[in-house]
Amino acid sequence: MADPTRQDRGHEQDPSDGPAFDEVVTFTSDLIRMDTTNRGGGDCRERPAAEYVAERLADAGLAPLLLERTPGRTNVVARIEGTDPSADALLVHGHLDVVPAEPADWTVHPFSGEVRDGVVWGRGAVDMKNMDAMVLAVVRDWARHGVRPRRDIVLAYTADEEASAEDGAGFLADRHADLFEGCTEAVGESGGYTFHAGPGMTLYPVAAGERGTAWLRLTARGRAGHGSKVNRENAVSRLAAAVARIGEHQWPVRLTPTVRAALTELAVLHGLDAPDLDRPDFDVDGLLGKLGPAATLVEATLRNSANPTMLDAGYKVNVIPGTATAHVDGRTVPGGDEEFAATLDELTGPGVDWEFVHREVALQAPVDSPTYAALRASVERFDPDARVVPFCMSGGTDAKQFSRLGIVGYGFAPMRLPVGYDYQAMFHGVDERVPVDALHFGVRVLDHCLRTA
Repeated sequence: MADPTRQDRGHEQDPSDGPAFDEVVTFTSDLIRMDTTNRGGGDCRERPAAEYVAERLADAGLAPLLLERTPGRTNVVARIEGTDPSADALLVHGHLDVVPAEPADWTVHPFSGEVRDGVVWGRGAVDMKNMDAMVLAVVRDWARHGVRPRRDIVLAYTADEEASAEDGAGFLADRHADLFEGCTEAVGESGGYTFHAGPGMTLYPVAAGERGTAWLRLTARGRAGHGSKVNRENAVSRLAAAVARIGEHQWPVRLTPTVRAALTELAVLHGLDAPDLDRPDFDVDGLLGKLGPAATLVEATLRNSANPTMLDAGYKVNVIPGTATAHVDGRTVPGGDEEFAATLDELTGPGVDWEFVHREVALQAPVDSPTYAALRASVERFDPDARVVPFCMSGGTDAKQFSRLGIVGYGFAPMRLPVGYDYQAMFHGVDERVPVDALHFGVRVLDHCLRTA
């Protein structure tokens, strides 16, 4: 039977009073041991992790669905019924795949899930099997105590986020939209973690936006010939010049609402006057210079960007090829697509064509919504000396695919981290790991915010 006293009093009993704290460590470790490496091109198998999650959701009284576009590329979706049938539903999503890891480079084997000195080691400890485990532990704790959230919560554990999302969130949004009926907002990865901005200043950035994805292929064409002959139509030279222009281009500042909110809040927290962001001579780089480490939260999202990443040309040193190709990782701020395309037309120049090989929209979420307020309040409830600030992610998440359904996404995978722990370096990095205390903090925060948001 449900415990009405516990529910009416806001679930004041800490989840640590039950097995949730033990479970979140076990789940994180177990999921890491399942090698769900996504090498792109369909080379991944998330099904063992999906089955593991589904079994534990079923144990909590839910009815999880396992859904595949491609055999072995498995997604899990389940719905928790809320107490307020008139409220919009909330999507909570996390991905089950991880990027590759080379064991020889690691201190601890990346798929060991070893717990050593209060830290869980392995690929996915931060990106993002930790969040998968925290949500799973919270949901099971609710089931044990008969607790229900205020509004319906849809859980989605997805495949293929580390590549195209075609077998994951894209497939779910396109083919199973009915499972997300009523969802207007979502909580996903990459936000709500401790950011130590200097002595006495602890921040928790919550993602309220993402830059768009614009991955490009450049193709230069010229006249093939002998390497010893003068050739003014050399495809390699044309491509190299275009790549150099793109890499050196200085993109203009474009302040989006999320970034404007971040700059304003960070300035005030650093004892500065609220900046006049619309002043013609406003110097954003000058302001960043006064924000110390916190400048890194916004500096990558002030502008569009385009970074050359791959080159491919020729097959023999004394043969000038007729074509040469390059790939560019482009990112666009909300509203920056037209400027991006026009600039690439100028930078590539004659003899070089470009095309999108993967493209996703930029996102923005309001920072004055009740849901953002609930996320902020939940963090500050458990770390009262800290401050939550909004930021825009420089990269992207499954929130892009779910936005096709009209769902507004926030990045929020809460963890309290010690000084010196480089959270950003853990993403796709060597020796990825997460403190056990950070997982416990995340369980507390998610338990509170998912009930009240």
